[in-house]
Amino acid sequence: MPQKRIHLNAFSMNCVSHIQHGLWTRPDTRQLEFNRLEPWIELAQLLEKGGFDALFLADVIGTYDNYRGSAETSIAEAMQIPVNDPMMLIPAMAHATEHLGFAFTSSVLQALPFTFARQASTLDHLTQGRLAWNVVTSYLPNAGTNLGYDGLPPHDERYARAEEYLDVTYKLWEGSWEDDAVLSDTARGIYADPAKIHPINHSGKYYQVAGPHLCEPSPQRTPLLFQAGSSDRGREFAAKHAECVFIYASLRNLRDTTSIIEDIRARAVRQGRQGEDILFFQGVTPVVGGTEAEAKAKEAEYIEQGSVEGGIAHMSGTIGV
Repeated sequence: MPQKRIHLNAFSMNCVSHIQHGLWTRPDTRQLEFNRLEPWIELAQLLEKGGFDALFLADVIGTYDNYRGSAETSIAEAMQIPVNDPMMLIPAMAHATEHLGFAFTSSVLQALPFTFARQASTLDHLTQGRLAWNVVTSYLPNAGTNLGYDGLPPHDERYARAEEYLDVTYKLWEGSWEDDAVLSDTARGIYADPAKIHPINHSGKYYQVAGPHLCEPSPQRTPLLFQAGSSDRGREFAAKHAECVFIYASLRNLRDTTSIIEDIRARAVRQGRQGEDILFFQGVTPVVGGTEAEAKAKEAEYIEQGSVEGGIAHMSGTIGV
């Protein structure tokens, strides 16, 4: 029977408090140093040494302001605010490692697809093909008002935008430059063959993009694609585009996880793909110790020091209550 390989990603965010709120106050954390490169480089090197596949960086482009009708609690608790751009960390961490992958979150609402395609190609070059993009459509109302929309666009419209957004980026990454367009001919002084670089002339409902892509083909062309949507529309989107899916279903009920995986894989088959084309990553927060008693004691300490208010502010924004 062939052996299966377990894939491991670390889950973090370029902020003070990501998921386990309140623990930034502990003396043994480096969360207050999130504005410096050194902790991130140390983390990347540690993950590579431990055989991890990737560091997955979450992101939001708005505040959690649902709880008590304002962002006050989120700000006081440093609950995903302040939060820096995750893309900016990647070149430094890639330079300090050799094998580790880097998955970053970017919403289809926050940058035009032409601009984003160039950013992603640049990072794929700088990481030598170790880049992944977590495709999100945003869920915080404040994100919509920050980006010039009249509130957050409706759920299905956000996914319609995402479909066209990927259509544009695929055309730029995969179709604009032919494989042999770059000549680097120093004798003749010709870097690239103009006949093998093409505009894309995309004209759609949301985007008008002439092209051509400004970057030559990167090692992957299209970065590895992650997706984390759990709605019906999100699962359909993942089945069509994703190579990796991040799921939050409770480990206390493995049937929840299994049903999500089976559903998305079945949808992928209907899209003409192989169900096994998609890898699934289950979120888990381990607490480790030299003995079970030590681990249990640490768990109790973490729970005691965790912030209930920060957790409520987070959940109220995530599930809209």
